[in-house]
Amino acid sequence: MKLTRRNCLVVAGGFAAALSVAPVWAGSRVIKVSLWDKGASAMSMPGHDGMMGMGMGHRGGATPMAPVGIRLSSEKVPAGKLTFEVSNTSTQMPHEMVISSIKDSQTPLPYDKDGNKVDEDAAGHLGEVAELEPGKKGSLTLTLKPGRYILYCNIPGHYARGMWTLLTVTP
Repeated sequence: MKLTRRNCLVVAGGFAAALSVAPVWAGSRVIKVSLWDKGASAMSMPGHDGMMGMGMGHRGGATPMAPVGIRLSSEKVPAGKLTFEVSNTSTQMPHEMVISSIKDSQTPLPYDKDGNKVDEDAAGHLGEVAELEPGKKGSLTLTLKPGRYILYCNIPGHYARGMWTLLTVTP
């Protein structure tokens, strides 16, 4: 290609256009979130009530024996605009993802025992991807400050059976 004023302007214009788009995609980090379970039968097995009390700050917390859970592509991310791409990998059960900030990982979230779920308002609910049917996806974009956050499923019984995980947002 011959170097002419017109060719230089075309290249410069293309470069300027590319730079003007950069903040749109560069400003948000993506965290992939997988909502999983071991099947509906795992939730209704004899003795399943013994699985209750696996919420944050309770005995054991989220453990490998939990019949439900949440996996993150990254458990530590820099502060700023974050997009949570949420997938319900279950083949049988609906799940959701709610996010709240926490001060420490030993203090249980406020829990409504009658409703068998977290009191989202008292927990400081920041946003959610509401109930996703099996195999469905959703997303949520938030701007988070440095701190600790909990992501949990608030379908009755799921949080108390270990369906939560922690996220650290760094400066």
